[in-house]
Parts: sequence; structure tokens; C-alpha cells
Amino acid sequence: MRWVAADVEMYQKAAEYVDTAIVPLLPVSFGDDMKQNASMAEFIGILTTQLEKQFKGRIFLFPDFVYIKGHEASIKALKEWENTLLDKQFKHVFYVTSDSSWRQQEKELTGNLLWLPSLSLEHMQEQQKVSIVEDQVKQLLSLFTEKWQED
Repeated sequence: MRWVAADVEMYQKAAEYVDTAIVPLLPVSFGDDMKQNASMAEFIGILTTQLEKQFKGRIFLFPDFVYIKGHEASIKALKEWENTLLDKQFKHVFYVTSDSSWRQQEKELTGNLLWLPSLSLEHMQEQQKVSIVEDQVKQLLSLFTEKWQED
């Protein structure tokens, strides 16, 4: 389920079955790494969309958590998101990012940080992009089921 009206309505009717939140973490910058951050956003967007399709009915894909790269306030704002999600019946929260700086702050989060190195999709056809990302998703399936079985 995604953050669109039809899916939210479906979620409200079946909320007891949706116990996992996915929050994409996307950096924004205007320096030399601007293009790299845009590439990360494209990769994470396709990846989280494929995860949502794979686990439809079990997960809720929230809007991107966008932040200014290197901004210290990001972790505080993300913790507020996390506390709200955990208060609202979500047992599992997964953060998906290609920004390695989150790995240093991972211990401050209750949820699970999934850091994946970004793949350059810039010169690929849309079908190629999805195919490559689907391979990544297949590798993540076991991680999700493992976390769910821990309960």
C-alpha cells in the first residue's frame, strides 16, 4: 500500500494486517554530489515501489523522508516519524537508503536501516531498471521474512 487515497482507504479497512512501514530516506544537496543524490533517489524510488508490490497487503510505503544532506536535525525529525509509526500499530519500520551517513546513526533508530549502494540507472531503459532492481528486491525478501518471524 502506498500513500495514495485508494490505498489509504484499503489500509483503513484492513489495518490489522499491515504491520510494516517502509520509509525511503532521500538526501538533497546542491553541491558536487547533487547528481549522485538524484541518482540515489531514483534507485530507492524504484526499489521501494517493487518492495511494495511484492508485499502488498503487509507493508505500507510512506512518502519519502527528504532531508538536506549533512543536516543534523534530520535524525530528530526521523525519530518523530518513527515514534508515531510505532504508536500506530506498525510493529516493523524499515528505512531504505543509499546514503551511507545513516549507517553512523543507525543505533539511534528503533527501526531497521536498509542501506544499499546505489546503482547508476541513468542510461538504462525503464524495463532494464526494473529488472535490475527486482534482483535486489529478491535478496531483501528473506530479510523481511526473517524480521517478521522474530515476532
